[in-house]
Amino acid sequence: MKYRKEKDSLGIIEVPADAYFGASTQRAVNNFPVSGLRFHASFIYSLALIKQCAAMVNHELGLLDRKVSEPIVTSAKEIMQGKLEDQFVVDVFQTGSGTSTNMNVNEVIASRANEIVTGKKGGKFPVHPNDHVNLGQSSNDVIPSAIHISALTLIKKSLIPSLVSLKRSLSDKAVEFKDVKKIGRTHLQDAVPIFLGQAFSGYERQIALAIKRIETAQDHLAELALGGTAVGNGLNTHPDFAKKVILLISKHSKFNFREAENHFEAQGAQDAAVETSGALKTIAGSLVKICNDIRWLASGPRCGLGEISIPSLQPGSSIMPGKINPVIPEAVIQVCAQVMGNDTTITISGQAGNFELNVMLPVIAYNLLQSIDLLSSVTKLLAEKCIIGIRANRQKCAADIEKSLAMATYLVPHVGYDKAAAIANKAHETGKTIIEIVLEEKILPEKELARIFFS
Repeated sequence: MKYRKEKDSLGIIEVPADAYFGASTQRAVNNFPVSGLRFHASFIYSLALIKQCAAMVNHELGLLDRKVSEPIVTSAKEIMQGKLEDQFVVDVFQTGSGTSTNMNVNEVIASRANEIVTGKKGGKFPVHPNDHVNLGQSSNDVIPSAIHISALTLIKKSLIPSLVSLKRSLSDKAVEFKDVKKIGRTHLQDAVPIFLGQAFSGYERQIALAIKRIETAQDHLAELALGGTAVGNGLNTHPDFAKKVILLISKHSKFNFREAENHFEAQGAQDAAVETSGALKTIAGSLVKICNDIRWLASGPRCGLGEISIPSLQPGSSIMPGKINPVIPEAVIQVCAQVMGNDTTITISGQAGNFELNVMLPVIAYNLLQSIDLLSSVTKLLAEKCIIGIRANRQKCAADIEKSLAMATYLVPHVGYDKAAAIANKAHETGKTIIEIVLEEKILPEKELARIFFS
């Protein structure tokens, strides 16, 4: 491999000749060969969007010459188009402020801008990664802002539409199954009958509330830390910089971002990210409940509950012919386990707001965006590959109701709790149904039973 020499405040370091990044990025690559994990594309996109808007505003404020601002804007746009994605090479586990990734973006933009102007990549002239690309900014306000922008963007463009699709599919099933009577269950034991549609209406409501919860979290993600620079007091930035940059970001993204009400909170804490992760964890919990119910209701097909059938998507065993597994619900549950684990990481990271800076920003960014991305993908799959194709096994539902001992509950207003319990016990001992015992012992007339059980 051929190398070129790049210089930073620590001296000269060799960088791959064809790389757009510079010395700071190369030092980070050397220092953090930890996991091989890289940031979500939306995070890099958000950083490039910040740099693009910052260059435009700094030119408007008279701080950057057009000959410098225009190639920065062009370079940032190329990154947003995904053209330079292989240049973002810093590991997720790095300096806690995310400075290495901020400098990675600064250097790539400056290098590409210099190539546009001079035909030669790298270096710091005419475009400097710190003095020009990073003008009016610090990693300490840029990285938290990129977390908020990327998280809010993914939520609005991916997660909420997926949740809405899932809610709609559950609503359709609630209507379709409104007349399918089945046995209810509490403590995994038989309870009084319900309608299958009622169960699905409960699932629909869970997802409706999930949408509300994540929408609430969006309001706090809309606050951006830009303008606080290093410690929250705005040192070395123009007083109009933040509001103008955030206005441009809002116009570009079509989302209403606003400057943080308090920059010390916005940089010293990451409570909005923790709150958002908490909402995602709650959504994960809802999905686990729904998917476990579906797996149990579809269990069998002959020796389980078998009250519903779900789509058969693939062979389920390498040894047992004909076995079909509930693969989509299982995938959803695995995703939810990951999201819950991510939430623990984010919660712990949120506590690392040491004085004026949280020093766990990269791991917050990685885990939060992964959770949003995973939930977006898997809820869409759940709706399209599972829920839509569910069918009710009406005969099985009816047969289970007839033989259930919980049917004795209907007798309580007529014969009392103790007598109803005795009937249930006898039915259990003899293997007969509640109705058969009542008729045999002439406890109630047949017409009265019909009114009690079937009206």
